Amino acid sequence: MSAHCQVTGTVPGFGHRISHSHRRTKRRFNPNIQRKRYWVPSLGRNVTLTVSARGIKTIDRRGIDAVVREILARGERI
Repeated sequence: MSAHCQVTGTVPGFGHRISHSHRRTKRRFNPNIQRKRYWVPSLGRNVTLTVSARGIKTIDRRGIDAVVREILARGERI
């Protein structure tokens, strides 16, 4: 499972881990990705989405039907 949110499009960020001596090494900032199952009344079935914590809040605010419609319009497979 890739660290990619289907709702917000959030992907991992990259930066440096800085030690006490100030040496820099590469690191990765992963988003908080969850696999969540939703009932979508317009499709009449359950849909499993890979969403971040912010994506879950977006679904709560806008509604699952609107979010799924937008995902399908982008051409993503659900």
